[in-house]
Amino acid sequence: MQYTQLGRSGLKVSRLCLGTMNFGPQTDEAAAHSIMDSALESGINFFDTANVYGGTGHRGWTEEILGRWFATGGGRRERTVLATKLYGTMTDRPNESRLSALNIRRALDASLKRLQTDYIDLYQFHHVDRNTPWEEIWQAIDVAVQQGKILYSGSSNFAGWHIARAQEAAARRHTNGLVSEQSIYNLLTRNVELEVLPAAQEYGLGILPWSPLHGGLLGGVLKKEHDGGRRAEGRALETLKTHEHQIRQYEVFAGELGHEPGDVALAWLLHQPAVTAPIVGPRTQAQLDAALRALDVTLAGDALKRLDDIFPGHRTAPEDYAW
Repeated sequence: MQYTQLGRSGLKVSRLCLGTMNFGPQTDEAAAHSIMDSALESGINFFDTANVYGGTGHRGWTEEILGRWFATGGGRRERTVLATKLYGTMTDRPNESRLSALNIRRALDASLKRLQTDYIDLYQFHHVDRNTPWEEIWQAIDVAVQQGKILYSGSSNFAGWHIARAQEAAARRHTNGLVSEQSIYNLLTRNVELEVLPAAQEYGLGILPWSPLHGGLLGGVLKKEHDGGRRAEGRALETLKTHEHQIRQYEVFAGELGHEPGDVALAWLLHQPAVTAPIVGPRTQAQLDAALRALDVTLAGDALKRLDDIFPGHRTAPEDYAW
């Protein structure tokens, strides 16, 4: 396993992050525990979850599954860099969503209880809160850090200017601010290259791409359909119709490279200088094994250029719109 610093922090994390969103609703607890054990054994030390994971009828379910896994001992908690998030609505009562100082305090304590731990390594804002001032947010985070309940803070789904505002507010308080940003980022969706990635790099945030295979569309969807496998549905089907020509070229090129399409998609992200660790969300052990293969894929300059030709990005960012 390869390791790197999380942004400008001193924290070392694996180049793949285990996403746990499927644990509970799609992957039963026994299988989830087995996948997490396998991840640790393979060297993945970075696990990501959120307080809302588990579905509308059982928010917090995924954190509970992780908590019971930690409780089995064997150094599982000590070996894991644990990341969770807050922002989403947990109940229909007021003040149980977003980033008010009150919700930060309550949501953090509730996550700690579900996770059966006394601290969280990376506490992330699942979305920007447009109604709460950063001075209030950072004051609440500073208190939590002083109490030893969290070590680092991160963001998710932030625009570049949100990162700038957050970091400048933290600087005024002489506190650490954000060390990471979770964004959707993959070969098909490269909008973050415009301003999010440049802002993150300028302020020392590591990028944690979610949906690195774009819901499976970069994982060999056409080949799987041809072989009688699962077909794309819903929004994925609409996206496939729009980008079928590109995806077909991509799958052919992955074959020419001698790799599975999903391996190439993850490897491409690992070759991007702003990226710390793509978040892989396996439902099964086989999917985890497939993600690990990407660590052994090296893409030469001509291969990276070919991928840019198939899926054009924003090569002149952050002045993409200027001459």
